[in-house]
Amino acid sequence: MTTAAPFFAALAQRARACNSLLCVGLDPHPDQLPEPSAAAARDYCLRLIAACAPHACAFKPNSAFFEVHGAAGMQALAEVIAAVPAGIPVVLDAKRGDIASTAAAYARAAFDTLGAHAITASPYLGADSIAPFTARADRGVFVLCKTSNPGAGDLQLLPVDGEPLFMQVARRAPAWSQSDNIGLVMGATDVGALAQVRAAAPQLWFLVPGVGAQGGQLAAALHAGLRADGLGVLLTVSRSIAEAKDPAVEAARLQNEINALRKTNAGRAAPAAAGVQALAAALHTSGCVKFGEFTLKSGQQSPIYIDLRRLASFPAALHTVALALLPLLRTLSFDRIAAIPYAALPIGTAVALAGNFSLIYPRREAKAYGTRANIEGEWHPGETAVVLDDLITSGLSKLETIAQLQSAGLVVKDIVVLIDRSNDSAAALAGTGCRLQAAATIRQLLDEWLRAGAVDSSQHANVLRYIAAAPAG
Repeated sequence: MTTAAPFFAALAQRARACNSLLCVGLDPHPDQLPEPSAAAARDYCLRLIAACAPHACAFKPNSAFFEVHGAAGMQALAEVIAAVPAGIPVVLDAKRGDIASTAAAYARAAFDTLGAHAITASPYLGADSIAPFTARADRGVFVLCKTSNPGAGDLQLLPVDGEPLFMQVARRAPAWSQSDNIGLVMGATDVGALAQVRAAAPQLWFLVPGVGAQGGQLAAALHAGLRADGLGVLLTVSRSIAEAKDPAVEAARLQNEINALRKTNAGRAAPAAAGVQALAAALHTSGCVKFGEFTLKSGQQSPIYIDLRRLASFPAALHTVALALLPLLRTLSFDRIAAIPYAALPIGTAVALAGNFSLIYPRREAKAYGTRANIEGEWHPGETAVVLDDLITSGLSKLETIAQLQSAGLVVKDIVVLIDRSNDSAAALAGTGCRLQAAATIRQLLDEWLRAGAVDSSQHANVLRYIAAAPAG
């Protein structure tokens, strides 16, 4: 690898040159070796490198499986890195996390002593723990953001300033480098988080472990993580290649599968499309959308059921919803958001927190005590309120809310919903003089769920037929 090139420029150059986003993990588990020795670990990896080099965008040796063999193991690791053909980046999986001279020593060890081109690191100690790894533009660091292990949510989903901690990492980490040589580690086992971070960080490279043995689905991970240019995802695969009868054949198969999926995503990630993609993933992973046969309140049978009240139990999904609505709201002029009970109340709260908006909500029945208010929150006659709801089908609840707000002296010009599932939403609001905007249509979400494998083609077609047959308004 040419050291003069910025790391991610060199990575992109390699991806294009070999037409691959496959990162081959080099994890010489002791139980996979003929004997537990440094030499056996080295030889194990050298065979994989020779077999997979034509198909690999990068290699990722795991430092732990060499360190366990002591000084001889570290020498073996250096020999493994040196054996990777020139032009192929090596990402050292070491997950370092320390400060000052200790972090600087880790950086020298990884980049100078061992010869790696990038390293994985923990952000828990903050910006100064990452700085030594980003000091050289030709070397990169992948910061742990949302990982693939079962316990990832113990800390990574903790709420911080209205969003999960991993989103704070995604937003802050890029500013920790002056050379744009920071990427993120994003596990394939949480495609909702993957899509959410992609929407927030459209240009970053992601190192994506967890496909295969850990349960991550290749198609879903690529669909959630790919950038508009078909790059931006370094998909790490270790065990399925190493345990294959012919690692070269398995690496080639994975390369071809990845490339076929890249073609289906070509030109996909305009910012608006990325927002819809993140929204679709969040709604699916939180169980807010279900497919089957459901009896609706009207008595009709529906092949799809959307229950956005569940969002209150899923902070990460709720924040994704807020991010999907913010671009619409920021194009409007208003004084208050008026969220319709009940499903839109947690959505309205999340949006108000994310956008620093004032929230009110009309009660379904006026209070018979205290202030006897029928609109909760701070507001004044003559102010403009934008009506916010979870979805629109018949439009009845919107008409009732508009009338309630207007009778109190508020002005309503706009209605914003998360999902437009109506066959003709314009008809539903005819005569109100209000404009309707939706973060996504049901058709857009269905297409995303189909591409991500959440529904099959039969379910997709069945729901579309149901929507087309639904009465207008």
